[in-house]
Amino acid sequence: MTPVTDQLKVSLADRYVIERELGAGGMATVFLAHDVKHNRKVALKVLRPELAAVIGAERFLKEIEVTANLQHPHILPLFDSGEAGSFLYYVMPHIEGQTLRDKLAQEKQLGVEEAIEITRSVASALDYAHRQGVIHRDIKPENILLHDGQALVADFGIALALSHAGGNRLTETGLSIGTPHYMSPEQAMGDRELDARSDVYSLGAMLYEMLAGDPPYTGSTAQAIVAKVITEKAPPVTQHRDTVPAHVAAAITKALSKLPADRFKTAADFADALGNVRFALPATAMDAAGQAARPGGRRSAVVALSALTVLSALFAAWGWLRSSPAPIVRVQMGFAEGQELQAISTQPFAISPDGGTLAYLGPTGPQQPPQIWVRRLDQLEGRPLPGTEGALSPFFSPDGQNIGFFTGAPGSLRTVATGGGPVRTIVSDSVSPYGGTWAPDGTIYFSGPQGLLWSVSSGGSGLRPIGGADSAQSTAVRGYNELDFPSVLPGARAALVAAWTTGSATGVSMSVLDLATGQLTSLFPGVQAQYVSSGHIVYVTPAGELMAVPFDADKLAVSGEPRLMLDGVAVDGASGAGRFAVAENGTLFYLGGAAAAGTQALWVTPGTAPRVADSTWTANISSLALSPDGSRLAVSLGDATGEHLWIKQLDAGPLTRLTFEGTQNYRPAWTPDGRSVTFVSDRSGTNQLWVQRADGSAAAQLLREDPRQIDEGFYSPDGQWVVYRTGSGGTRTRNINAVRVSGSDTTPIVLADSPFDEDSPALSPDGKWLAYVSEESGRRQVYVRPFPDARRAKWQISIERGEAPRWAPNGRRLYFNQSGVLYAVDVTAGATFTYGTPQIVVPGQYFVSSNASRHATYDVTADGRRFITAFNPASAKSSAILVLNWLEELKRPAER
Repeated sequence: MTPVTDQLKVSLADRYVIERELGAGGMATVFLAHDVKHNRKVALKVLRPELAAVIGAERFLKEIEVTANLQHPHILPLFDSGEAGSFLYYVMPHIEGQTLRDKLAQEKQLGVEEAIEITRSVASALDYAHRQGVIHRDIKPENILLHDGQALVADFGIALALSHAGGNRLTETGLSIGTPHYMSPEQAMGDRELDARSDVYSLGAMLYEMLAGDPPYTGSTAQAIVAKVITEKAPPVTQHRDTVPAHVAAAITKALSKLPADRFKTAADFADALGNVRFALPATAMDAAGQAARPGGRRSAVVALSALTVLSALFAAWGWLRSSPAPIVRVQMGFAEGQELQAISTQPFAISPDGGTLAYLGPTGPQQPPQIWVRRLDQLEGRPLPGTEGALSPFFSPDGQNIGFFTGAPGSLRTVATGGGPVRTIVSDSVSPYGGTWAPDGTIYFSGPQGLLWSVSSGGSGLRPIGGADSAQSTAVRGYNELDFPSVLPGARAALVAAWTTGSATGVSMSVLDLATGQLTSLFPGVQAQYVSSGHIVYVTPAGELMAVPFDADKLAVSGEPRLMLDGVAVDGASGAGRFAVAENGTLFYLGGAAAAGTQALWVTPGTAPRVADSTWTANISSLALSPDGSRLAVSLGDATGEHLWIKQLDAGPLTRLTFEGTQNYRPAWTPDGRSVTFVSDRSGTNQLWVQRADGSAAAQLLREDPRQIDEGFYSPDGQWVVYRTGSGGTRTRNINAVRVSGSDTTPIVLADSPFDEDSPALSPDGKWLAYVSEESGRRQVYVRPFPDARRAKWQISIERGEAPRWAPNGRRLYFNQSGVLYAVDVTAGATFTYGTPQIVVPGQYFVSSNASRHATYDVTADGRRFITAFNPASAKSSAILVLNWLEELKRPAER
């Protein structure tokens, strides 16, 4: 033993018995030790003394606490950390096995399947940690342990702890965090604020080495390697090993992109691509990768600049471009870190008429509601507009000087100057966030009460339904349920609208609405449309196709055949909004990457990576309910005839249709015995509550009807009550009621009937407490009341916002959704009701907002350990695309 080891043994004698040194690295020396208290072998890592001196014990130990909470099957846990004399140490399990570096030293190259399996395991660990806000920063073969066929990531977050604790003083040790062969370009250039894409790069480099036998870049010195990382493109892995499948090679090339914006956004995306034989890069990207293998293929460090800079250069050259035939320029638009566009609203962005400014909804968080950001497209960064917190669906005034937007509760229409300033409330309530349009005369048109299009002056006067008072008829007389996403046509005598006739996207058509008479003329199927200056209507289909059709604005009639312009425009699954906008100058902005609309049933277990229940099943799931035994899922799906209930056997079992009558059958809930399903249906003319055997062995029976229309309902756990919500059929407020199923007293009782909307009722497992959502505070919040005597008391459970409450099966926790994040509150419900502070249970954006549907789209298993939710995987992978002078494409002859 060395003097240092002897000193260490003495300092740790009461906790660990050091047996021998296992190895030493750049940051620490590793010892095999015996944990006295727990009687187990451990790996004890001791920081280099000079490193410990620079960092300081207090700061290091504080920072390392973050990583101690990482719990994942492929992450080597942190057992302990502390200070012993002058030593800083941390303790991990001792793994009987080898590192990936040891294996590569023996075998040089691994089998393709084995290499991919190791990579996917590491990607799962990285994706989990990234969602907890932790970046590894030092992914390399030395930090991957192989044990019983499983890959474990070691030293997770230690580099981050060192970076935060030591700051700039770390350079005094001569140590850099990260290994040159696997450093991302941004890490190599000294960026301290790294994100998940840096780890994705390192993982790609490690997979490259497993397959090729060497890392992407080699050199005689660390400096030489770093120079190549920054300036050169790696040769394709197939140049070293031609048996690597094309989709794997393409995925590695994307992971090794110089610009973070060009890489996979998440480690999970990288893993998915490795398992997708159809994954491929655009031809230009593959050509660029191949170019790197040719002599003279070096590129300057400029390639490492952000795509934002490239975009700015395009706009700076715009004046010169206009002097010649205007070219069509396509770019994938990037956003500065902390300023990213969030697709959390029906329409999360708008482009100004002159095409020079983008208004969009920026980052959200547990304590951060959506807010409008404004970014000029000739600048690299945007800025938030104060006072627009909680904004939805922005739209510009004709001169681009003002922005209109909506709020979710109490459903208001507001405006703000594009340059910032006071926010004005134009309509204070009852407004739906399903699109607005601002006419040249200052009139704003929007979707409002009774599913009608309404108008109001930009000053707030003259509020009225289009077509006058006679327009406020029943949906059956009007022939449609709702008019959304208006777009004023030239002359402002008519507007394009999406007219919904059923609850699914198959029942919506683009129509022309006469703004004076309210007369509606159907044109063609579509979910959202806009008239453009080339004389076309541009519209999106439910499948994400962007179409264009010639249109006579004087005759208000289609004057030619529709034409497919591009595929893959994102369509919001909840509202049907097509996420695109065209400026008057011909600039097109859209979100891509979600061409195939559809959701999947996703199992979400806290602390582990989510898992798709059945990867072969994708559908338009609008609501779901898990059977009491967890074996079946009742879902409402849209098809050509409307929206109907189906029963899905979990996980990979058959899907069986349950309902055939009516056009809307949705919001299922299982009866306590698991034999039947309650649901809302319009089969009797208006929405009422029905019940039917889940096996389809008997016809549906009317369970409860109400003149105000029923929009959701279910049995109490003891089967003695039916709880239901009314109020969306022509009235402003939604209320919650209950009625006894049998006995002498079947008079309905009111559970929540404030002047504000209440919805999403949920009863505790013992049937004594009602959770629900109310807008009485000015924003959607979760409350709890006693049941059935709901008048006795009331408690607000959520703090900032809350929606879609669900009880844990043991009744001791209440879950709710907030901006896609799942929260839990511990409760004690006995003689009285007490509760704790909301805590995040699942931080990822897997729980769809119910602001529009006012109904939960997730459920809890009987053991309370996991959740099932309807999730659109494409929504998390959309990209922002900007096309300059796009209208030139409409002038070209159609390809035949």
